[in-house]
Amino acid sequence: MARRFFVGGNWKMNGNKESLEQLITILNTASLDDQTEVVCAAPSIYLDFARSLLDPGIGVSAQNCYKVAKGAFTGEISPAMIKDCGADWVILGHSERRHVFGESDELIGQKVAHALESDLGVIACIGEKLEEREAGTTEEVVYAQTQVIAENVTDWGKVVLAYEPVWAIGTGKTATPEQAQEVHEKLRAWFRANVSDDVAESLRIIYGGSVTGANCRELASQGDVDGFLVGGASLKPEFVDIINARA
Repeated sequence: MARRFFVGGNWKMNGNKESLEQLITILNTASLDDQTEVVCAAPSIYLDFARSLLDPGIGVSAQNCYKVAKGAFTGEISPAMIKDCGADWVILGHSERRHVFGESDELIGQKVAHALESDLGVIACIGEKLEEREAGTTEEVVYAQTQVIAENVTDWGKVVLAYEPVWAIGTGKTATPEQAQEVHEKLRAWFRANVSDDVAESLRIIYGGSVTGANCRELASQGDVDGFLVGGASLKPEFVDIINARA
């Protein structure tokens, strides 16, 4: 089964209306590979703004959401609100949510379940820290994170799994194409053993961690790398090159 290449741009807590409008103009006027699904994750306060300006062929994602539809949860946003702004995706379990804001596997699983119930697509993030990789526990860590996500998924067609080694996010260090492929291949084998052959074959497993215009083509050539979740480079013109990595 051919898996459609997926490139997400995670703008994180960056930009203002002026700079984001400039970025959106670049994306709207660029020649983008029509075989690649493109989604931009805007700060929640700019979801409406991004959706109103971006070409309809480019998806919009939130960067986080809460586990219930509404209530006394100051500062949180719900999947229903995200959908009301015209966005179709949410990033959950990003390492910054896990390690800066202390989100547990359990909470991330609950968020995944509620987002899917609300008909949002989920970009679910997993990844090990540097000390875990150096201790040789990469597989143990990412399998445990994946297990909790899998327990909360009802429709794998609405999920993209993002493998993001924490030691490579924003550090300028990138997993080599071989390192990325090795983990992606093992994750696919995990799905074959623990979920189903169909899901293992169809699930898009994307790579995140200092992806740039310079390294994207080699990473994209790996058999089990089905796209990217891009941080800093998604705010620059080179994001177009990353989207077109397989063109």
